[in-house]
Amino acid sequence: MSVALLVFLTSSSVAEEQIISVSKLRMFVDELPDMPKVHGFEFVNGVPKSKSLKIGMFKKKWKFHRDIPPTPVFAFGESKHNATVPGPTIEALYGIDTYVTWRNHLPSKHILPWDPTIPTATPSDKKGVPTVVHLHGGIHEPASDGNANSWFTAGFKEKGPNWTQKTYRYRNLQQPGNLWYHDHAMGLTRVNLLAGLIGAYIVRHPDVEAPLGLPMGDEFDRTLVIFDRSFQSDGSIYMNSTGNNPSIHPQWQPEYFGDAIIVNGKAWPRMQVRRRKYRFRIINASNARFFNLSFTNGLRFTHVASDSAYLKRPVITKDFLLGPSEITDVVVDFSKSKSDSVILANDAPYPYPSGDPVNDANGKVMKFVILNYKEFDTSRIPQKLIRYPEPELSSASRTRYIAMYEYTSDIDEPVHLYLNGKPYESPATETPKAGTTEVWNVINLTEDNHPLHIHLGLFVALDQRELVNVDEFETCMMKLNDPIKCQLSKYARGKRTEVPDHEKGWKNVFKMMPGSVTKILVRFAYIHSNISYVFDPTADPGYVYHCHILDHEDNAMMRPLKIIS
Repeated sequence: MSVALLVFLTSSSVAEEQIISVSKLRMFVDELPDMPKVHGFEFVNGVPKSKSLKIGMFKKKWKFHRDIPPTPVFAFGESKHNATVPGPTIEALYGIDTYVTWRNHLPSKHILPWDPTIPTATPSDKKGVPTVVHLHGGIHEPASDGNANSWFTAGFKEKGPNWTQKTYRYRNLQQPGNLWYHDHAMGLTRVNLLAGLIGAYIVRHPDVEAPLGLPMGDEFDRTLVIFDRSFQSDGSIYMNSTGNNPSIHPQWQPEYFGDAIIVNGKAWPRMQVRRRKYRFRIINASNARFFNLSFTNGLRFTHVASDSAYLKRPVITKDFLLGPSEITDVVVDFSKSKSDSVILANDAPYPYPSGDPVNDANGKVMKFVILNYKEFDTSRIPQKLIRYPEPELSSASRTRYIAMYEYTSDIDEPVHLYLNGKPYESPATETPKAGTTEVWNVINLTEDNHPLHIHLGLFVALDQRELVNVDEFETCMMKLNDPIKCQLSKYARGKRTEVPDHEKGWKNVFKMMPGSVTKILVRFAYIHSNISYVFDPTADPGYVYHCHILDHEDNAMMRPLKIIS
């Protein structure tokens, strides 16, 4: 055993002894924070104009729970003093450009262990934490997309091979909805997000949204950013420093799961609400944890949007599954509660779907304390929301097949994951034409559910069907890597899983069930208008698509996406 590996193993065992037992922490003792808001626009003589923002990434300490010591984090903010985890919510107006200069003020050394044996952004002097920001769900030019190799270190001292520009331009010409921003540096996404580099972004279109009559205003329209973390006794974030295949990858693990559930930067917070309707924009910012959310007293959710687009009509559910990076937008009417408090609960196994059951700590998310007096509520839930053009299979210009593979070591532990059997560095094979629609058949040959995220393109999930004789089909695919030669149609005839009603609209992430083939219709154009992109989507460095389990994305379940004219 090498000295380096011995150090890894020793530090890991020490850390495990120092992990805080979350069962000893009281829940619901911290108030739910409302993250600070910054506006990507300003009014000049009553007319909205573009505004330039300067948002930095800083190392500081953050208090996740009353009884946990302050935690070293990486945080977004306009200054170190006001930087938060999550970062400030950026509010944008439809049709008004937002300019953001993302500034890296991070130290030379990371606060978490990371693994140089997977494809990783590595400065030549090995000093400085590389970062680059991706606006998840944004529709904008490649130079502002946050390519994984467009990273930079503090003060722009060193830049990645696909470096583009210091200031990103977000045009906000897409449909109104919910987005979020986060680090996207090659091989470091999982640790940079664990450290705290996440934040919400909302595109508002008052002319379209105000007539809907949904709950509005800072008090009744709230963003909830949910993720999981574990902590050591000194308050620092715990991440295992020993890999599942330490002789191959000293640190990389296939999934990260934390014991404590965090909402808006607080572990199991509480929120006081009135007996009326509230709107919650819920973002799953976890590395790998799925949430199956429900209320303990039977309250229902009314879904009004999914990811970055409104639904055409509201959908009521008693529970719903939210994968990593997915967003759901719901209205909850607390006037229908028969109790004066209710807990938002989670019962999704981890890893999903066949992993461990939740325990008391990760089975609870937050608590709502309901004031016991009648509230005058002028908000409403309309029968119809926003209708976008229906997806039509006949409009598809071509059909593609995307296969998901997991490769294991001699001890049957995951070593890496690929899309279509290719590493990220291989030339792009997905080259859609701007303005077109394509059918993608996504074949999941693994045992995990993979939330697939496509940059730039929006898509509609049409069908999910289990594969029969999946081992036989997988054997052929591992050999030939060709679904046609392996006769996919022969195997794609198992049980059909209905796409949930609240996920039948336009999305940028969808959960790919294990041992199944999922058909999606992908649109590489705006969904709400007939205009073509107002920028050149064919420019370098292009886009990507990837699994949004961050530990998978980093090693190396991500492929380039090159738009052509």
